[in-house]
Amino acid sequence: MALVLQLRSVSGLRGKGDRIAKAAFRGLSFYTRVLENCEDEAKFDETFRWPVATNIDGNEILEIQVFNYSKVFTNRLIGTFRMVLQKVVAEGQLEVTDTLIDDNNSSIQTSISIEIRYQALDGTVGTWNDKEFLETPSVHSEGDGRYSLETDSLLSGHRHSSDVSPGKSNQQSTERSFRSKGKEKTKENKAGKGVFSAMKLGKTRPSKDEHRKQDDPAVLETEDLDRKAMRYGAGLEPDTISLASVTAVTTNVSNKRSKPDIRMEPSAGRPMDYQVSITIIEARQLVGLNMDPVVCVEVGEEKKYTSMKESTNCPYYNEYFVFDFHVPPDVMFDKIIKLSVIHSKNLLRSGTLVGSFKMDVGTVYTQPEHQFYHKWAILSDPEDLTAGLKGYLKCDIAVVGKGDNIKTPHKANETEEDDIEGNLLLPDGVPPERQWARFYIKIYRAEGLPRMNTSIMANVKKALIGENKDLVDPYVQVAFAGQKGKTSIQKSSYEPLWNEQIIFTEMFPPLCKRIKIQIRDSDKVNDVAIGTHFIDLRKVSNEGDKGFLPTFGPAWVNMYGSTRNYTLMDEHQELNEGLGEGVSFRARLLLGLAVEILDTTNPEINSSTEVQVEQATAVADNCSGKMEEFFLFGAFLEATMIDRKIGDKPINFEVTIGNYGNQVDGSSKPLLRRKKEGGDGDEEESELLQNSSDDEVGEDGELVSISSSPPMKPLITDRNYFYLPYLEKKPCIYIRSWWQDQRRRLYNANIMDKIADKLEEGLNDVQEMIKTEKPHPERRLRGVLEELSSGCLRFLTLADKDQHHSSRTRLDRERLKSCMRELENMAQQATALRSQVKRNTMKDKLKLVQNFLQKLRFLADEPQHTIPDVFIWMMSNNKRIAYARIPSKDILYSIVDEEMGKDCAKVKTVFLKLPGKRGFGPAGWTVQAKMEIYLWLGLNKQRKDFLSGLPCGFEEKKTPRGQNLPSFPPISLLYTKKQVFQLRAHMYQARSLFAADSSGLSDPFARVFFISQSQCTEVLNETLCPTWDQLLVFDNVELYGEAHEMRDDPPIIVIEIYDQDTVGKADFMGRTFAKPVVKMSDEEYCPPRFPPQLEYYQIYRGNATAGDLLAAFELLQIGPGGKSDLPPIDGPTDMDRGPILPVPLGIRPVLSRYRVEILFWGLRDLKRVNLAQVDRPRVDIECAGKGVQSALIQNYKKNPNFSTLVKWFEVDLPENELLHPPLNIRVVDCRAFGRYTLVGSHTVSSLRKFIYRPPDKKAQHWNMAGEIVVNMEPEVPIKKMDTMVKLEANSDAVVKVDVTEEEKEKKKKKKKGGGGGGGGEEVEEEEPDESMLDWWSKYFASIETMKEQLRQQEAAAAEAEEKEEMEIGEGSKAQVKNKDKDKDKDKDKSKAPKDDKKKKQQPVPELPEKKNKQKIDELKVFNKELESEFDNFEDWLHTFNLLRGKIGDNDDNATEEERIVGRFKGSMCVYKVPLPDDISKEAGYDPTFGMFQGIPSNDPINVLVRVYVVRATDLHPADINGKADPYIAIKLGKTDIKDKENYISKQLNPVFGKSFDIEATFPMESMLTVAVYDWDLVGTDDLIGETKIDLENRFYSKHRATCGVSQTYSIHGYNTWRDPMKPSQILSKLCKEGKVDGPHFGPGGRVKVANRVFTGPTEIEDENGQKKPTDEHLALAVLRHWEDIPRAGCRLVPEHVETRPLLNPDKPGIEQGRLEMWVDMFPMDMPAPGPAIDISPRKPKKYELRVIVWNTDEVILEDDDYFTGEKSSDIFVRGWLKGQQEDKQDTDVHYHSLTGEGNFNWRYIFPFDYLMAEEKIVISKKESMFSWDETEYKIPARLTLQVWDADHFSADDFLGAIELDLNRFPRGAKTSKQCSLEMVTNEAELPMISIFKQKRVKGWWPFVARDENDELEITGKVEAELHLLTAEEAEKSPAGLARNEPDPLEKPNRPDTSFIWFLNPLKSIKYLICTRYKWLIIKIVLALLLLIMVALFLYSMPGYMVKKLLGA
Repeated sequence: MALVLQLRSVSGLRGKGDRIAKAAFRGLSFYTRVLENCEDEAKFDETFRWPVATNIDGNEILEIQVFNYSKVFTNRLIGTFRMVLQKVVAEGQLEVTDTLIDDNNSSIQTSISIEIRYQALDGTVGTWNDKEFLETPSVHSEGDGRYSLETDSLLSGHRHSSDVSPGKSNQQSTERSFRSKGKEKTKENKAGKGVFSAMKLGKTRPSKDEHRKQDDPAVLETEDLDRKAMRYGAGLEPDTISLASVTAVTTNVSNKRSKPDIRMEPSAGRPMDYQVSITIIEARQLVGLNMDPVVCVEVGEEKKYTSMKESTNCPYYNEYFVFDFHVPPDVMFDKIIKLSVIHSKNLLRSGTLVGSFKMDVGTVYTQPEHQFYHKWAILSDPEDLTAGLKGYLKCDIAVVGKGDNIKTPHKANETEEDDIEGNLLLPDGVPPERQWARFYIKIYRAEGLPRMNTSIMANVKKALIGENKDLVDPYVQVAFAGQKGKTSIQKSSYEPLWNEQIIFTEMFPPLCKRIKIQIRDSDKVNDVAIGTHFIDLRKVSNEGDKGFLPTFGPAWVNMYGSTRNYTLMDEHQELNEGLGEGVSFRARLLLGLAVEILDTTNPEINSSTEVQVEQATAVADNCSGKMEEFFLFGAFLEATMIDRKIGDKPINFEVTIGNYGNQVDGSSKPLLRRKKEGGDGDEEESELLQNSSDDEVGEDGELVSISSSPPMKPLITDRNYFYLPYLEKKPCIYIRSWWQDQRRRLYNANIMDKIADKLEEGLNDVQEMIKTEKPHPERRLRGVLEELSSGCLRFLTLADKDQHHSSRTRLDRERLKSCMRELENMAQQATALRSQVKRNTMKDKLKLVQNFLQKLRFLADEPQHTIPDVFIWMMSNNKRIAYARIPSKDILYSIVDEEMGKDCAKVKTVFLKLPGKRGFGPAGWTVQAKMEIYLWLGLNKQRKDFLSGLPCGFEEKKTPRGQNLPSFPPISLLYTKKQVFQLRAHMYQARSLFAADSSGLSDPFARVFFISQSQCTEVLNETLCPTWDQLLVFDNVELYGEAHEMRDDPPIIVIEIYDQDTVGKADFMGRTFAKPVVKMSDEEYCPPRFPPQLEYYQIYRGNATAGDLLAAFELLQIGPGGKSDLPPIDGPTDMDRGPILPVPLGIRPVLSRYRVEILFWGLRDLKRVNLAQVDRPRVDIECAGKGVQSALIQNYKKNPNFSTLVKWFEVDLPENELLHPPLNIRVVDCRAFGRYTLVGSHTVSSLRKFIYRPPDKKAQHWNMAGEIVVNMEPEVPIKKMDTMVKLEANSDAVVKVDVTEEEKEKKKKKKKGGGGGGGGEEVEEEEPDESMLDWWSKYFASIETMKEQLRQQEAAAAEAEEKEEMEIGEGSKAQVKNKDKDKDKDKDKSKAPKDDKKKKQQPVPELPEKKNKQKIDELKVFNKELESEFDNFEDWLHTFNLLRGKIGDNDDNATEEERIVGRFKGSMCVYKVPLPDDISKEAGYDPTFGMFQGIPSNDPINVLVRVYVVRATDLHPADINGKADPYIAIKLGKTDIKDKENYISKQLNPVFGKSFDIEATFPMESMLTVAVYDWDLVGTDDLIGETKIDLENRFYSKHRATCGVSQTYSIHGYNTWRDPMKPSQILSKLCKEGKVDGPHFGPGGRVKVANRVFTGPTEIEDENGQKKPTDEHLALAVLRHWEDIPRAGCRLVPEHVETRPLLNPDKPGIEQGRLEMWVDMFPMDMPAPGPAIDISPRKPKKYELRVIVWNTDEVILEDDDYFTGEKSSDIFVRGWLKGQQEDKQDTDVHYHSLTGEGNFNWRYIFPFDYLMAEEKIVISKKESMFSWDETEYKIPARLTLQVWDADHFSADDFLGAIELDLNRFPRGAKTSKQCSLEMVTNEAELPMISIFKQKRVKGWWPFVARDENDELEITGKVEAELHLLTAEEAEKSPAGLARNEPDPLEKPNRPDTSFIWFLNPLKSIKYLICTRYKWLIIKIVLALLLLIMVALFLYSMPGYMVKKLLGA
């Protein structure tokens, strides 16, 4: 199965030069060696071999490129030869000579001569003859470069060299050396070094001999590598070299074992602690008029409500809720968080829902930091899909598991707060406009259901009903996004048919990740789950631009759960609910999922979101794939380590796949029957019969499956374990089963899994290399990236060929497309990354590659199941004991290598475990059984070589019926070949073991298991770091199979560590695996493989690591000559140790003499031992068998410090630091009568940090020549982006300032702009007077600076990231650019670290330029504990926690904290014995102190401790109302201060602003506890949280943490110098202690310390403004740069505020809030310090806001006139300040305004208390009538004005409102005309003003309301005047409310009709007549006159006519 190319020569070359050729096939390239100085012909004569796993297609192409090689530049291409392999495939062998072509595809003179051979994949290995392959082995092995620069073959990572390993007979290797694809070679290097998920199989350290260099790339010396690289044409400098995989264990094909999994305990399903904390801050733009909103917060089943805010659409709550849970992670992450806003809820009515928002907990947990912070949730109404959004709710949501710590970010940009659209509560990538969608979950049918009723019930039923029905009534329940739907119930059916669809309506994309589908059995009493399946929407959809909506199936899913034996009570019922790993197959369900986005504009749409159930159209039978017969074969090669508790009844193993093979209710009969009915009738059946040849059928026409091994009695291995004596006869099982053929899905998953496994292994290698400091880890990383990219490209070629299109679902097609896109993308990125991997970029790139790994694992998980998993159950006496579950994809066969399951046809070591809950905790850690099992699963028609992977040398035993049929599976294998070995286990030592005894130590011994033998080391008492130094020899180990296979695939060794107890059995402490190095009898015992090197093996206990074992294992074959041929077991047999053999010399480490000096300082906080106080303790130090004891402390209570400070001892330690044994510290209490009691112990597992390394004289710091002027101009404000980026490159400090917590309440700072700036500046604007500044001004200014810094860091980081992205994107172009960047970095590094540190560590004094006001002095706000900033103040004094007591096994008991019984303070120093002279010769060297020169005395000392507590943030609520009443309690030694009377009512963010003075004596009283308690009226006060500070370490630290160094020196005002010592005194003292020359103050403001010169100001102003000369500023400048002073320099603690997390012992690991504080300490023997700084909270300032409402205009008209139907409004205006709704004020009513104009001239007066710095109004009021005391609220200053229409009988109608933020509101328009809607909607562009600056504002503002379509519209305009006065000013110029005295306003000029018409009808009528109907009346009158005239005319005309006629 290979393509072989012999590249003979290239002729017709031009000129003279170095030539190199590259041959590529299927994405895998090989380079030839470089031919130097060849002229026209290059004779390469090299052979390359491509192992192929799929037949070569005639269209595939082989490509050969010939280059001119250059050492410096990239190689230049001469020409290319491409050949289509059609002819080769046809003929198998071909010789070719042909010309090359150039880039333009035109042929050139140069020609190439090659020979190609191809052996087709016809299933046999064929007879390669010797000659063919071993023609040119030497050239070949040279040629492929011992470490080819391209990747080793991706094809499961084989090497392509084909040399034969030394010491092996040629005949044997001929046939194999090619099949094993160069495996021996890798074998050689490393005795199989695979990082078994944590199991290192014998990594060897480099031995320097030549042989090794030839062989082992991982440890080649540097120059050697470079030389080779040049030779093999790497082309570029050594930076491009990459190492391919050197691991053979897990990758080789002939490697017949697959790797075992080391972690035993199931982690899923175990309950954990979670805390969900939600802060509801405010809501905006709620839809509805004048509502009283309440927010309901629901997590899972629990509900909590905020308080109600009256008549507002934008309520401000700032309420904090905490929900605690103790559930398994899966359950937790599926819980739904639902936030809903409810309108006018009260005791009697539930209120109406305005809108709600849903998201599952898992979505929050996957966010960075597990939280959303200050984000806006979009509210929508689930009842009405057509409506738009219903408002926004601003909240913080965080989910904390145990051990997660949440960093509350400091949102640097305050303006973002108002940018709602930019801060929506949605995960990245979710569009803000989510649409409604329908989720159709289609349930078709199920099969293979278990009988749910017990057999007794069945008999009863049968007796009663007289028929035997299926005993289950199934229905399907689907839960999604907090809603449930269920199908109908199918009575009595094991194979129910539903064809129903359940429809959910939910926003898309949904924020709930999983759909839970459960088959349940309907029962009169209670319904139980039969099985559960989760669909993860992330896996069935893709959100990219080429993505697809969620889709699934129709496909079968398999459900797993408890075992199928039917008892009334099922103890594993939880498994059926989907918790934990199922232990048995339950059922399969055919289902589909489709999503349709709704068009909400469509009127026909049903707008409800209720779950609906309808009929669905049935699907065709073959839609999920064509039925195929599968064949599963298994062979049990070994069953050992069977737990003794099981008893010695006969044991057998049962294997099942689905229900096939299940003895209780599985059988293949019904399946066949169903298949025939369901298929295409006869044709299907006949096909089946053709498939099975006639003679292998049973009586009823088929091969009978055998699914369990024959029972066998176990034999005893030792006191814990049995084994089954299989010896040479290995039982087999085989099962036929029928499944839909959807193998393609599994194949694709397998290819990706293999790429991922390879990647993971490579990454483990790289990390291992970094950890053990091997050279060139970056080369290995490049190799890993090469393998990754070629693997991804290989996936693209393999995955695309797809067979059956009919049964591919849409998801199959889409997933394939997206996987191919992702992998192609990943291949490109990996290639680009490869070129960027350098020494210094290694760490970042490693992180990126880790992301690839996660992505691959995610992609490989196939959501549509096919074949169910295989279960192996161990039965004892027919009881099910323990099981193993093997995914079917892992054992699935394919003819393509990459697609094959990773355990298919391999021997796998499987550990059986207990089912369900029984497997939790210690019970689950004992191995139930260890099995070596061989499995093969594939199509029945492909089964001819299902035995191919078994160890060779067996005969098949078949059932009588199948005797002479070659393809009939055997029922057992009889091994004829047997090899005898001797195993030597060199057990040297273990470290950091588990504490198993109550003393906190253990009595460990190790038990080694190999095959069926076990041996123990001796027991070492009372230690966690035993050095056994013992050789265990296992004689006559019999292994079955061929000898050569043993060499490559020896069985694994299991090592278990136990704790010996005097009574009872030994306790299990941990387990690890190892693979021995094997020596066959015909090999030499010589380097490089022997003697083996000691290795560290990680010990696991359950899922947790529990130490390391240092050991080596060798397996030596006993040849024909017997044991005499083996290397002798030499080494002195210790007489005193009896028959115990020590580890032989070649293996044990090389030792040298070290001296260990110990500094004994003191013991602290020792707890009682057995109820007795510790009185006379002593410390014993032990390391590698030697040790020293401290002096005895005579009276621990009086003085817990040691009298003798330094002692030492000498000891032999290994040269290799990694092998150094741990050092043990034990504290014993000396009691009367010479008794000792162990108090506690501590193990220092690594001495590395205590090893003395002489300082580097060449380093910058030692440069004593010449003066260095330290640049002292005011520090650069952190404006410069570039400096930040550079810092990021080589300093952690800048990057790690985590955005925190600070300034919770200040979050609204500068909310609406108002010119940036901190609180301090704000004050300045008001009162530029220095005397008005206080400590808080300084604090707020510092916080602003901190935010500014953070903002810039974020910006810089983002910028750097973008740059990175671009580089990866540009890939190849990036190389050059990168070099430049590196140069810059190096330049940057080479400068003295000074300037760098300066930027990093000084709080930047200048605020951004905006504030060109006077500068406020600042302090440094640390958003973490001071300890974490200054390395725990362990600069010379270390603290070691003493532990006692067992480690708890559960998460629940005995945490590390609880085991601490005290602390030992001291230090140690380790160095090789002759001490370098320069130390001992130094001036003032005191030999009694050894390396610890210049340490202070440890006598008791009195200290004044001053604790300042600024404030607490985010406290955990302690009362039912979701609040707390916090107060401070401080404890130090005997002093206990409880500040109970000053508790702060109902506050979770209290500002304490207090300082406390305590006198203490170190060392007795050195642990300060600051706690926050919750005050309760009745009952005891509860602890909210506490923080502990070790004052002693701070006091003695060189960082001088006693009193922070402020930024400037002043002698009065808010920034007075706090320290009793002036800067100059401190400086002199530091210089003296550090033996530094100085300080020398010179003229002109210069001071010189050592060789550094500082400059600075020399004058100071006193209170009266007089200037005096002083050196203090200069001295302070030096102190602030003390880290720049050579040798003695270190960073001094600046004046600061630290933020400490509060913890509560009842809720370990979960933060309960944070406390901002700092501590000053002053020794009592020094001058007394001044009074404490006053940091009491600022009192809010009293203000009065006067609002005059002059007029309104264009108010919409609401009422209709009774008589005339006219529109009019009775207008009045209402106003209030937010938070003071109850003090709302109304104008009088302007009745019957017909034009919307109203005249009021009305004054409101609002007095309020205002905190300038925080821009909040402070309100104190009782929360309810039952409240004990008033609560203080801080609320943004907002004025609300509303316009209303007054009604006499009904409620008044609300017309419109405007809310003005007094700090930031638009200037009023000059006239009513100019006033527009823009002023509300378009705030961003308008100039904003603040009433606090303007004092008086007048203008027109619009009233707005929402119309029916939720659009804002103008409903009126108001002319108002706002006037702000301080309380004093208001007193001086009083004004009356309304229009009253003093300063009355005149009456408005209103039209008279404002009198109600029925009071004065005439007036109204007159008004009506006059105004409205005037013309009408005139017209009517005129018309009447006319009429009268006409009438009179007509009336009188006859008369006149008569008169006229008669002439009368």
